[in-house]
Amino acid sequence: QVQLVESGGGLVQAGGSLRLSCAASGLTFRIYAMGWFRQAPGKEREFVATITSGGSAYYVDSVKGRFTVSRDNAKNTVDFQMNSLKPEDTAVYYCAANRRYPNLLLTTPGQYDYWGQGTQVTVSS
Repeated sequence: QVQLVESGGGLVQAGGSLRLSCAASGLTFRIYAMGWFRQAPGKEREFVATITSGGSAYYVDSVKGRFTVSRDNAKNTVDFQMNSLKPEDTAVYYCAANRRYPNLLLTTPGQYDYWGQGTQVTVSS
């Protein structure tokens, strides 16, 4: 059974940092593309970042230069370093896994096969 478990969310002041982590189990992690999405109240789930099985990363424009995604295939984890946080970054953050296209930079929720339960990130002004 595939499980994705996010951790590291919390409350931080604007300009601060948080590091999210997603631990994967029940799958051959190294052959999956991984993504991070977020959903704010009343809004649709939106793409934030993705990393291919080979380690190539891609970000939505609003977080470029502030957020960094990385993966550790030995530990089956994908981390998400978020710096210079803004109130508009407030959302539930989800990690997701894709098996079908591990070498593509996937930005649509429907392209992912498995999802975590999410972790809340709140940035105060």
